[in-house]
Amino acid sequence: MKVLIVEDNLQMRRMIRSLVAQFASEVYECGDGEEALSTYTAHRPDWTLMDIDMPRLNGIEATRQITCAFPDAHILIVSNYDDARFRTAAADAGASGYLLKENLLELPQRLKKVR
Repeated sequence: MKVLIVEDNLQMRRMIRSLVAQFASEVYECGDGEEALSTYTAHRPDWTLMDIDMPRLNGIEATRQITCAFPDAHILIVSNYDDARFRTAAADAGASGYLLKENLLELPQRLKKVR
């Protein structure tokens, strides 16, 4: 499985990477939403793990760009925001799911559901 992590916080990216490394054959990373579409296009991951609050381009808009270009993309929003408005915006942008960062240990099970 190929996974793309889109997260501006380096420590959080490392933590997420350590959780997916056990089952991902390839892991790619970028630090903001503006890089997400080009990185997705270059690597075509099975899953993209997308933060919301990032510089230059937020994760909701980056998700929208990816899913418009690649309707079959699987994007899981990984966020600190436990807010219905963000969940709705993520779903409207084409996200496949939403996971709070406080529940990161659920990540392996969530990603195994869709391959």
